Amino acid sequence: MFNKVLIANRGEIAVRIMRTCRELGVGTVAVYSELDRNALHVRMADEAYALGGQTATESYLNVEAILRAIEQSDADGVHPGYGFFSENADFARAIIDKGVTFIGPPPAAIETMGDKISARLAAERAEVAGVPGRSESVTDPAEIVAFGEEFGWPVAIKAAYGGGGRGMKVVASAADAADAMASAQREAQASFGRGEIYLERYLEWPRHIEMQVLADGHGNTLWLGERDCSPQRRHQKLIEECPAPDFPDEIRVAMGEAAVKVARACDYTNAGTVEFLYQDGSFYFLEMNTRLQVEHPITELVTGLDLVAWQLKIASGEAIDFKQEEVRRFGHAIEVRLNAEDPSGGRFLPSPGTILRFDAPAGPGVRFDTGYEAGDAVSQHYDNLMAKLSVWAEDREGARRRMLRALEETRIEGVASTIPADVAILSHPDFAEAKHSTRWVEDRLDLSGVSSSSTSGDPEPDGPEKVLREVTAEVDGRLYRVKLWVPAAEQGGASAGGAGRQPARRARSHAPAATTGSGNVAVPMQGTIVRVLVSVGDAVEVGQTVCVLEAMKMENAIAADKSGTVQEVRVAEGASVGGGDVVVVIE
Repeated sequence: MFNKVLIANRGEIAVRIMRTCRELGVGTVAVYSELDRNALHVRMADEAYALGGQTATESYLNVEAILRAIEQSDADGVHPGYGFFSENADFARAIIDKGVTFIGPPPAAIETMGDKISARLAAERAEVAGVPGRSESVTDPAEIVAFGEEFGWPVAIKAAYGGGGRGMKVVASAADAADAMASAQREAQASFGRGEIYLERYLEWPRHIEMQVLADGHGNTLWLGERDCSPQRRHQKLIEECPAPDFPDEIRVAMGEAAVKVARACDYTNAGTVEFLYQDGSFYFLEMNTRLQVEHPITELVTGLDLVAWQLKIASGEAIDFKQEEVRRFGHAIEVRLNAEDPSGGRFLPSPGTILRFDAPAGPGVRFDTGYEAGDAVSQHYDNLMAKLSVWAEDREGARRRMLRALEETRIEGVASTIPADVAILSHPDFAEAKHSTRWVEDRLDLSGVSSSSTSGDPEPDGPEKVLREVTAEVDGRLYRVKLWVPAAEQGGASAGGAGRQPARRARSHAPAATTGSGNVAVPMQGTIVRVLVSVGDAVEVGQTVCVLEAMKMENAIAADKSGTVQEVRVAEGASVGGGDVVVVIE
């Protein structure tokens, strides 16, 4: 076993890995950007080393800085977590070349499966059918048009060197091909350091079902069970569950065996996930994630296995000490991702800012994984996942009800969260009856009545700065919960819980996207302008995109709120803006 492990990541996953390391008696090393100097994963680690910089590229994607931290700490193992360098073969090789163990698959396996194009080819060699698509990179919008005309619209553009929905765009017609391709390449470059993309047919009503595999260096490769990750927005998961509901056992076994074939086709070791699309009784290989998945806790709850512990054991040379037929799955588990996003009206706008209150739920069968506490800031420069809430119960309906109870107990103030949308999904008959798909949230779920869960907001017009706070009051012996505007200075207690942190500040309010009709087009959140699509004198229609804002690794189209002529363009590409800043004026 390792003496000291450096976690080349941040946030929730870094904290989760540290907990298992501590249980196994392994020392932990954190790395941090300038913005994360006082973050929870830094506070929890035995040692911490500065990477410098603020953006992901300047810090967590800075190979030289991470290698320097390894030397300074004398770590003998590196765990990449998920995202950042977790599926980067060059990074894995750089770690190994220093005589340090990379806690993950061999670089050759990452190279094969981390590149989604070569992964398709490997699956074909293993005789596992994939989604119809192109097994080579796309470099010209004309290739997208040709593919759409051959296989039908819409077409899915995907990042060749990443996952998690980053860099994925759905093209509805030939006219949208060029813009969608450019957007996908930008997101892929920003998230994974590489902008290559490829094409697949976009299935109309599939479910996203993935299979967890575990492989050691002694010839043992097992499938542990599947997870249904169908409720998604922007091709990114919101809710996952294990096992998949309304999923025939014979399909489950066939998918598990297919996942093992794919893993063996690339000589895979360590934990990995093989993803499939399931529709009309058939499943298609989608990709293999050569890392620990965000949603791994629900597999742990159902199987009783600690996947991080097994990652460490396998990387240390140990063999898996159980057989396929000994894998047991008990009950049902559901995971909800709590993202710093405002789901009002189904828009899911990023909501960076300072968390003023962060109360976790508890009780039987509840697990809460987070990288934040009250007083911590959610930065626009990183992924907006604040926490993962997972529950276990004896059956699916029990798990669904338990999750609703746990969400009701969760309190987040200062930034908006996806909790209201999660409740809407879990409460809907389609979800309860497992009639949903990957397109269900955006195509059929009515979120028009959903509002932000954030209880911070603009101060009243006059007087000192105030924030909206939920308080309790007793009237004639009965307890009531009410919302009151209170002076911001009274919020000092929210920053307790971590030495050296800055006092909590009220987050900027998030203006609704293009709804005022004033002609002063404002951005709804802090971010960077990556495209400006209009010039002074241009005639625009209401709803037309005037610029594109990148925040929290996602691109957001900023639309004209009225028809007219552009009088001012106040930003340029590459400019940083804050929530509420006016970028274009229309008269």
